[in-house]
Amino acid sequence: MLPAPTLLAVAHGTRDSDGVATTEALVTRVRALRPELRVERCFLDLVTPSLPEALARLRGEVVLVPLLLGAGYHVRVDIPAALADAPHLRARVSRALGPDPLLAQALSDRLDEAGWRAQAPPSALVLAAAGSTDPAANADAVTMAGLLSERLPGAPPVVPAYLCAAGPTPAAAVAALRSAGHERVAVAEYLLGPGFFARRAARSGVRSGACLTSAPLGAHDALAHLVTLRYDETVADRRRGPLEGRTGAHSGRMLTPG
Repeated sequence: MLPAPTLLAVAHGTRDSDGVATTEALVTRVRALRPELRVERCFLDLVTPSLPEALARLRGEVVLVPLLLGAGYHVRVDIPAALADAPHLRARVSRALGPDPLLAQALSDRLDEAGWRAQAPPSALVLAAAGSTDPAANADAVTMAGLLSERLPGAPPVVPAYLCAAGPTPAAAVAALRSAGHERVAVAEYLLGPGFFARRAARSGVRSGACLTSAPLGAHDALAHLVTLRYDETVADRRRGPLEGRTGAHSGRMLTPG
């Protein structure tokens, strides 16, 4: 019986040590969920091992699971390009983590931790995503905003906003909602972990007058389950076969400084 493919979790990377620790904690939870699998991790930027380094060390069949919330430049171009330089592997790439109802569950829990239920519930929310020059990645955030609204009691309006590369900004979205009559507006950070954008989102929430700002998703159990779900989907979809590297058709780079 052939061994199961290795699960290679591909994170973006950050200069923030807490952000790196969050990735490590998430991967640890994935290993605990699936002890029968070999689970490795690597980073696209700023942190080692890099994706090329991780691919060089592996053998056999590999399923790459991007620890990314949308299908932007990294998923469409960077990862396939790295695989083109690793012909010794039989590799396939799962779709990005988002959008997905499991992320809405994690977002809802982070809002509760920030005081959502401990006080008068906000009447509207802003979903603060990183933002991308890729319209498809930003459209994923729009879909995620709808999923979060459906998850929350009363289905309050949830407006997607972007911390760079697209609009509106979280501050502008909060201001627009307050102008529309929503006195209490919360900000939900649609980010995986601490880092540059998480700090920017927190500052934006304070300056805009948001009543609360939730923490990033972090190493939530729902995220760990989602990583294994993306792996299982890709293993089951044998029709896709090995993914060949593609370096054309740049769809826009995800702007994610560490």
